[in-house]
Amino acid sequence: MSENLTERENAVLLAVLESYIATAEPTGSRKIAKQYPLGVSPATVRNTMADLESKGFLAHPHTSAGRVPTDQAYRYYVDQLMGWRSLPQTQQVRIERELTAGQATAVEELVARAASVLSLLTGELGLAIGPALSEAVLQRLDLVPVDGEKVLLVFTLESGVVRTVYVDIRSSLTRQTLSALAGALNERLAGSTLLEIEATLTERLRDLPMEGSAGELVNIFMESGPEIFEWVATNRDVHLGAASVLAEQPEFTTTEGLRQLIELTERRDLLAEVLGERGVTSGPQITIGTEHEAPELLDLTIVTATYSVGQLQGVVGVIGPTRMPYEKVIAVVDCTSALVSRLTQA
Repeated sequence: MSENLTERENAVLLAVLESYIATAEPTGSRKIAKQYPLGVSPATVRNTMADLESKGFLAHPHTSAGRVPTDQAYRYYVDQLMGWRSLPQTQQVRIERELTAGQATAVEELVARAASVLSLLTGELGLAIGPALSEAVLQRLDLVPVDGEKVLLVFTLESGVVRTVYVDIRSSLTRQTLSALAGALNERLAGSTLLEIEATLTERLRDLPMEGSAGELVNIFMESGPEIFEWVATNRDVHLGAASVLAEQPEFTTTEGLRQLIELTERRDLLAEVLGERGVTSGPQITIGTEHEAPELLDLTIVTATYSVGQLQGVVGVIGPTRMPYEKVIAVVDCTSALVSRLTQA
């Protein structure tokens, strides 16, 4: 698309983008000519803005003499005009300090903290989702008695993630019996991925030499395999930062805008689906406005980056109006994802 714009058009478009991102107000030619050192008259700026509008980069709201950038303009800015940069060391240190301020140790705690930190530092709504666990390797399975009719299964994965599932039993089991059973189960299951375990659970446990109440629990384990491992495919909790930071932005100050924001924060299923589809990339991924399929996201931009937990990947990022300071936001998201990856290995 860069060959479609002249040097002057690039300069005027960049000025309009910077003005609108800063003020949320439609921008006129006189303001651009006065505030930006373009070296041309307001008439020339006005003609250039008209050309940009004809090419789809600017829109002309009916209630204003000024113009606003389109989704096409933001995409062009990200791909062609924006300077990609790393955050200064002082800001990187601040992000790490904020991430570790809550003394988060488990992966889930750190990921939730990342969503809050991203809201705080970008002024957008921070998002984070845990790693997909289907390819996670089971390190250890523990069986913990809860009461006479319940046993807690504790799955510890090599990625450092821990998941728990309750199983109902018809008779109580001693801790010694549960410990022996856990040892036998670990011999059959540990070292395999959850996806492999789920697919072959019956075959792995069919001839396990357990009798009485322990044998009953093994049978329950085999018969209830799909329910026990349901969380492998579905348990990817979406963590959100403070939505109040978005509520302060002009796009959400109206009653309708605020209502849409609240509804969006309640659509965890939609956000989980969107984040779950963000592929593993070498850097930040940016989708803008009409690039989204979901109607609820048509006025929004999502900036994400993947983080690694061993061989697994999750996603952190932000969602906000298409009018956002892309250069800053992208740098913060990129830095945060890298820090989450490093801190989960510590």
